[in-house]
Amino acid sequence: MSSIELKPTDRRLKGDLSVPGDKSISHRSVIFSALAEGTSVITNFLTGEDCLRTVEAFRLMGVNIEQEGNKITVHGKGISHLSEPSQPINFGNSGTTARLMSGVLAGLPLFTTVYGDESLSKRPMDRVIQPLRMMGAEIHGREGDSLLPLAFRGKKLAGTRHELTVKSAQVKSALLLAGLLAEGETEVIELGETRNHTEMLLPEFGVDLHVEGRSIKIRGGQKPSASNIKVPGDISSAAFFLVAASIVPGSELVIRDVGLNPTRDGIVKALIDMGANIEVQVHTHIGSEPVGDIVVRHSRLNGMTLEGELIPNVIDEIPILALAATQAEGETIIKDAEELRYKETDRIEAVVETLSKLGADIQAREDGMVIQGGTPLNGGTIDSYGDHRIGMMGAIASLICDKEVIVKNKECINISYPSFFEDLNQVLN
Repeated sequence: MSSIELKPTDRRLKGDLSVPGDKSISHRSVIFSALAEGTSVITNFLTGEDCLRTVEAFRLMGVNIEQEGNKITVHGKGISHLSEPSQPINFGNSGTTARLMSGVLAGLPLFTTVYGDESLSKRPMDRVIQPLRMMGAEIHGREGDSLLPLAFRGKKLAGTRHELTVKSAQVKSALLLAGLLAEGETEVIELGETRNHTEMLLPEFGVDLHVEGRSIKIRGGQKPSASNIKVPGDISSAAFFLVAASIVPGSELVIRDVGLNPTRDGIVKALIDMGANIEVQVHTHIGSEPVGDIVVRHSRLNGMTLEGELIPNVIDEIPILALAATQAEGETIIKDAEELRYKETDRIEAVVETLSKLGADIQAREDGMVIQGGTPLNGGTIDSYGDHRIGMMGAIASLICDKEVIVKNKECINISYPSFFEDLNQVLN
């Protein structure tokens, strides 16, 4: 593990920036392309470690995938031509790979074993395994088949009606992928709205879905066809710069070609509710995904209560929103966010510990946190806990700290944003 020392600075954020491709869309584009017949080209693919785990998984299943920078070419031969891997598949730290691929592996006539790093091996998989078993899946793992490593003895699944008990786009997507491989119709009824990239992207590969309210139906036996996908910039990566420009005096930043899916833009809505000076300009669509530019300027922020239906929309951005709240006037309350405890680390505890070490007035709750705003941050040594979003939050915090910030285990940032420090230095003037 290595650390990075970030000195106090009086620089501001200025200029234009393009963030890497969306992580969720990059994962799904590879999965759908590998299941499809024909050659698909994915551009602006996120070459972070998580997404490359998905690429490698399909390579081990016999799919020819070429990479040239952030361009991925997938030579799909269709679902029936996927082959049994000769070795266990390493999912690394990628929860998206683990959960979405579970839906695929459960429905293929192959035996597959999968494992992950220490963090992923602690993350709950039963929320995916149990509904897959309702479809006839045979899956075995640690602690009552709830933790990695997992073994899949794939078989033909039966279409099933699922009423989800968690708000999770990963669980929903795993079941829709299993439904694509199953006999008959599969219906997934969401507990609440979650990111809908799977529903938006599958039709680009010729797969029919029926979406009505919180119900999504998919007919098994469909054969996806190749498609070319340009991945928009990741709004979860842009979030760190949206907050940075909002809290660093004199900043004015334009973030180009960002995905503005309405199930993902909660970070923009939350910051605007806090008083941020943000303008959004949609200028194109990639498939059904709106894409545009975001202009953000420094402004005075106010505390708020973040809860309810907005939480699934901002679940990945809560760490950086918590940093913004330390600089807002008044109190910020975040609740209904217990899902944070099941991320790469327990993000509630990780955020509270990290910001407390820097001088913030923040308290953990079972389902969130309470943050007192207007608090100067001092600096100090913090640990990323192997969580990329905690590492980046700490780096952005250094921009407003009085003293040096040392971020330990900075390598984890490569999971989602390999060029993070390069991009940050590019816009600091």
